[in-house]
Amino acid sequence: MKIIMIGSVAAGTSVAAKARRNDENAQITLYNADNDISYSICGIPYFLGGEVDKLESLTPRNAEWFKARYNVDIFTRHEVTKIHPDEKRITVKNLHTNEIHEDTYDALVFATGAFPITPMINGVDQQHVFHVRTIQNTAAIDAFMITNEPKKVTIIGAGLIGLEMTEQLTNKGLEVTLIQRNHHIMTALDGDMAFRVEEHLKNKGVSLLCNEQVVSITEKTVETKSGKVIDTDMVILATGVRPNTKLAKEIGVEIGSTGAIKVNKKMQTNLPNIYAVGDVAESYSVITGQPLYRPLGSTANKMGRIAGDIITGGDLEHRGILGTGIVRVFDLAIAYTGLNEQEALDYGFNVEILHNIKPARAEYLGGSELVIKAICDRKTGRILGAQIIGKDGVDKRIDVFATAITFGAKAEDLFHLDLAYAPPFSTTKDPVMYTGMALENAIKGKNKLITPKELTERIENKEKLQIIDTRAKKQYEVSNVAGAINIPLAQLRTEAKNLDPKVPTITYCNSGVTGNAAQNVLRNMGFKDVFNLSGGNKNYQIFLKSKK
Repeated sequence: MKIIMIGSVAAGTSVAAKARRNDENAQITLYNADNDISYSICGIPYFLGGEVDKLESLTPRNAEWFKARYNVDIFTRHEVTKIHPDEKRITVKNLHTNEIHEDTYDALVFATGAFPITPMINGVDQQHVFHVRTIQNTAAIDAFMITNEPKKVTIIGAGLIGLEMTEQLTNKGLEVTLIQRNHHIMTALDGDMAFRVEEHLKNKGVSLLCNEQVVSITEKTVETKSGKVIDTDMVILATGVRPNTKLAKEIGVEIGSTGAIKVNKKMQTNLPNIYAVGDVAESYSVITGQPLYRPLGSTANKMGRIAGDIITGGDLEHRGILGTGIVRVFDLAIAYTGLNEQEALDYGFNVEILHNIKPARAEYLGGSELVIKAICDRKTGRILGAQIIGKDGVDKRIDVFATAITFGAKAEDLFHLDLAYAPPFSTTKDPVMYTGMALENAIKGKNKLITPKELTERIENKEKLQIIDTRAKKQYEVSNVAGAINIPLAQLRTEAKNLDPKVPTITYCNSGVTGNAAQNVLRNMGFKDVFNLSGGNKNYQIFLKSKK
């Protein structure tokens, strides 16, 4: 068995390692046009920000290490220029010497990764404009910063890498302008959640420009389509990536709807004996079964292992992904998994939405606030997605949601999870469990929820509503929902006689708990249609600000 991989970062080396574990006699070769192998792209921002001391830390394994450990031959600076699938033959160019040679294979794996997208901007090719993708990019940025000591940097693109670079360069003392062409940062988040992160960025001193498009870069400025001119010493392009499918297209490999190589669950392409893994290959959604492209190192490693197993006689299969992600932005963690609200609606789900605001652990031990937005299917109760923002405990909660969604959990299942509890780590009713309980009650009609968006639309449509603010008078006077009357919970049973039980009624407090209690009081008193405002007034006011 002769196995050849084209590309040797995360996915290619994972194929090689698994194939060798399965078959000691296979001849395994990797060709890589780049200088470095198996490096951590995700760690690059943290080196540039100073959290990682040495660039070499991001490239812990070289060709010699793989040869000694796995008996795998890795040739860096060797570019595969042509593939002859009918003959199972490839043409390879040695980029050091320009020599050409040919090699043969029994199995060929595309692990060619993805290219950073270079936007069509005047001046984008200047020496102070950088991508963040390879070790060479990173070394060039580091050298520029040491030599030129930039004070101001403009980052174009507010996805994961853009946010990580924003955090790191701000912490390093640079004045950062972050520009995003969409209305909100992080397209994986719904706008009401992304807005919270945007406010946090501004509070940390970042100049954030959303719904802006850069049209020109000069030596000292960046100009946007709206006419804004930003002084800058350096520009970072974090505008996403495009799968490197050039070689695959030349030989007729089928490209999927996402623009990446289409593969089956065994990572096989439409051509015999040819596979694709990592950032060049598309995955599919665990929830919808539809193609999904989320280029992450974790997915690339998983795909590589599966392909290495299949090629050497194994039976592993790719089970799809949720598109789970997490990023640290200063002292906040932002995470998401599954479908966001808009995606769920686009797929035709009738969704129930909960904004759950709870402490990550016991408040008497310093538990800080978590904001969880959870989406489930009203018809089946299945959890479809979750987004979480907070300072503490975000990572473990998103992983619980991702696990639950992967195994098809319903809202009611979350409440019954036996999660670890002790005051330094959680609350007696963990935020994940509470999310399940509240969603289940909403689906069954016991405790109906209404989102700020839905409430705003009903107010704008001039529907007849009773909106009850159940907080103390002082809180009500600071901010409230338009048209709400203030009846603190302790007075509600007495004052309810002045309300009309036939009129749709909305209750709310700061974050939802007291509003829910008021909802139960009115429902038990015979009120027919009572909703609790999801996330309370705190969530409502943030929604209003996000729409300005």
